[in-house]
Amino acid sequence: MLKKKYNVLDLFCGCGGLSKGFEMAGYNILLGVDFNEPALRTYAYNHHGSKTLCGDLSAPDTFKHIDKLVEGNVIDVIIGGPPCQGFSLTGPRQFDDERNKLYLAMIETVRRYKPKAFLIENVPGMATLYKGEVRDEIIRRFTSMGYSVSNQILCSADYGVPQIRKRLVFVGLLNSKEIFQFPEPYLKPDEYITCEQAIGDLPSLEHTLGSDVSEYEMEPQTEYQKLMRGSCNVLHNHKSIDHKQFVKDTIALVPDGGNYKDLPPGVGESRIFHMAWTRYCSYKPSRTIDTGHRNNFHYKWNRCPTVRECARLQSFPDDFVFLGNKGQQDKQVGNAVPCLMAKAIGVELLKYLK
Repeated sequence: MLKKKYNVLDLFCGCGGLSKGFEMAGYNILLGVDFNEPALRTYAYNHHGSKTLCGDLSAPDTFKHIDKLVEGNVIDVIIGGPPCQGFSLTGPRQFDDERNKLYLAMIETVRRYKPKAFLIENVPGMATLYKGEVRDEIIRRFTSMGYSVSNQILCSADYGVPQIRKRLVFVGLLNSKEIFQFPEPYLKPDEYITCEQAIGDLPSLEHTLGSDVSEYEMEPQTEYQKLMRGSCNVLHNHKSIDHKQFVKDTIALVPDGGNYKDLPPGVGESRIFHMAWTRYCSYKPSRTIDTGHRNNFHYKWNRCPTVRECARLQSFPDDFVFLGNKGQQDKQVGNAVPCLMAKAIGVELLKYLK
């Protein structure tokens, strides 16, 4: 007997980190919706069989396009990470303010399609914003629609991602007496996947800038590297920035895991702030991957990490190819939800859907 594959609609999907994780967990991704065309091109290239829609989720006619694209399929699960910047300006009493329209669109989409479950991820700060009133209002609205809602701040490193990235996650179950219990950590802190274990097999690019398509130069050295490579035998998106010599010389003075505080007086003073001149630490997970990567450097080589190295630290498998120019690729990787964390939530959710 074939197992049922639950259908997923991914809102604010970006390049598809959440979708990739749910796909790994055995779900069928029907459609990804976003307003960023470069990210959607990457999404379409990597999620075979899934459709994409470039549209404004706050526009009423967007639902007509979604209805047409899902072709009558039941939407079992809705996932997404809507922007929440408006809440910091408006507060809980102005929840329906125009500036919160994208978050409200996520709530409206769940109300309209009534999936068996939904997942929303966001920044940890939302949990305490206005003393937790915004979070409580989100829970109240979904509860009034018949969902039992749980929320928790998760750390991606707990689920095998070589990165300390914390996210607030809401999960709701429709007409359920059960409350979703988030997956227990797979790893203890002393077992976390380190930067070296994650990217140590990738070419150094010491004497070349690399290219968008190249070859591996060694066999995988760790289980994580084997997992990321899978059956992939072509190396994508491993291309370095052509740093000026003074930048390389400055990076060379920063030790493994160090930052601007380790530089001699008078060196690198054009960048003096919290994350300036920070090297990844070879024996720890990386810090949160951002959308620029110009202030974080390889733990060993005197350069910024490549798109592929950042993708590895986000747990994207090597056969996931990022399209667009370098800046667009950086944003796609940095804005994504780590795939293995998404997979862990998806696997746990299956127990409730069954």
